[in-house]
Amino acid sequence: MTYTVVLVRDEDGGYCVHVPALKGCHTQGDDLPEALRMAVEAIECHIGALYDLGEPVPRDVKRCSVDVGHIREASIFKVSVQSPILEHEAAAGA
Repeated sequence: MTYTVVLVRDEDGGYCVHVPALKGCHTQGDDLPEALRMAVEAIECHIGALYDLGEPVPRDVKRCSVDVGHIREASIFKVSVQSPILEHEAAAGA
């Protein structure tokens, strides 16, 4: 499964990561590769927490926008995640 992630560059050079489909799912990384790795980890942990709470796991957003008024750099990526929970739901036809 893939999720859209928005990376916003901080003034110190690192990146803040936001996952629009998963409310409250945020992380950060010192550089772009680390930020993307951390995004995958955060998404997988977030999905696990939703599952443990009995909450539905949202699918990825179809559209995404970024307010760039105060941002000097932003990037949007799709990342692939693997989760036994997602595999179980797909097999069950959820």
